[in-house]
Amino acid sequence: MMDVSEKPRTGVTESDEALQARLTAFNKRRLHPGLPGGNWRAEIEDDAEFLLLEGEFIERERRAVAERAAAAPTDPDGFDAWLTDLTDTGPGQHDPLFPWIADHCSMDEMKWFLAQEVAGEAGFEDLTALTQVKMPVAPKLELARNYWDEMGRGNEKGMHGPLLETLARRLGLEAQIAGTVWESLALANTMAALAWNRRYAYHSIGSLGIVEQTAPDRAAAVGRGLKRLGVPTGDRHYFDLHAILDVKHSEAWNAEAIRPLVAANPGIAHAIAEGALMRLRCGERCFQRYRAELGWQADATGEHTVPPSA
Repeated sequence: MMDVSEKPRTGVTESDEALQARLTAFNKRRLHPGLPGGNWRAEIEDDAEFLLLEGEFIERERRAVAERAAAAPTDPDGFDAWLTDLTDTGPGQHDPLFPWIADHCSMDEMKWFLAQEVAGEAGFEDLTALTQVKMPVAPKLELARNYWDEMGRGNEKGMHGPLLETLARRLGLEAQIAGTVWESLALANTMAALAWNRRYAYHSIGSLGIVEQTAPDRAAAVGRGLKRLGVPTGDRHYFDLHAILDVKHSEAWNAEAIRPLVAANPGIAHAIAEGALMRLRCGERCFQRYRAELGWQADATGEHTVPPSA
């Protein structure tokens, strides 16, 4: 079995690591409650610098998916079909990492993977709350229903975020910037940027919706892997829940949020498409990096061999 903690990082530039670490620190300060102080002018000046860095990063991400997004239909039926098809054809879909996690990975490898995922978790309920601001009634109501589910429908024990925190605590995981690959930080930073900045509000609708649409199979695979490794049912409930609930969330999100927006303004379709593709591209980068860190090798045909510990 490989020692993940000693595995050297590969294929990462200093600029990527530095940028995502800075944006992560910025988002931690920006999104967490605070109190006013005497240095508020300096904070605003710092924010302006970070907002420019964030904007440049997001615009690069947009350019990477713009051509494919521009090909999306702009009528509700056509766009719905295009979006649904991303489950099979979108970046990072059916990545071989997840069957391996379900059937082969060791506990140490599972813990390393989950630490990366926890670090890349931007807080779906908070992103949904930010995104719904000033949206039309039908999308606002659907996002509100989704938010209520994420919040355990008013029951603290059913809140989704704490379920993941419980798993992390039981497994002794520590999600720290220093131990997190930049690709995972970039995923969280992208989601936060889209939800926080109103110019990307429709991008955020697409990015959150595509999570609901594509996550169930991956969540189910992680849940099977945790069960195989002897993790109790209660501790793995976060993944077991999302393997089922996100299917319903996705259907409602597409029908009640995305379709009304596209029907009212077809020009919104390409922004939603960009957001969906940006989120999938972030995931694809993560999966590729995870496989590299966990010892995957490609053979002459381009197929990935099973890691040494399998």
